[in-house]
Amino acid sequence: MKSQTLKENKDFRRLYHRADSIASKTLVTYAKKNREKTTRIGITTSKKIGNAVQRNRSRRVIRAAFSELEPKIVGNWDFVFVARGLTSKVKMQSVLKDMENHFKALGVIDEKD
Repeated sequence: MKSQTLKENKDFRRLYHRADSIASKTLVTYAKKNREKTTRIGITTSKKIGNAVQRNRSRRVIRAAFSELEPKIVGNWDFVFVARGLTSKVKMQSVLKDMENHFKALGVIDEKD
């Protein structure tokens, strides 16, 4: 199951206001079930993260972590991931661990996995 990308501002705003969220040092995750046939993700990196190189690395790390966890996702969801200051400075495994903990807390993946 390949995920699609959220591009519309209204989709991001809807998730910011209506979705469940959880935060850690490297990542903020907003998640809400959707009625689409696919999972959709959006990634936000503000200029607070740093220059373009750091923002792009943050997005790459988040995308890589998500692609590892994507097969475990149960159902169809919309996600917005917000990069934090540490995201561009840590290894992907650290973001992966945080993302997995977020997904378990939000009920996106089974606890058994």
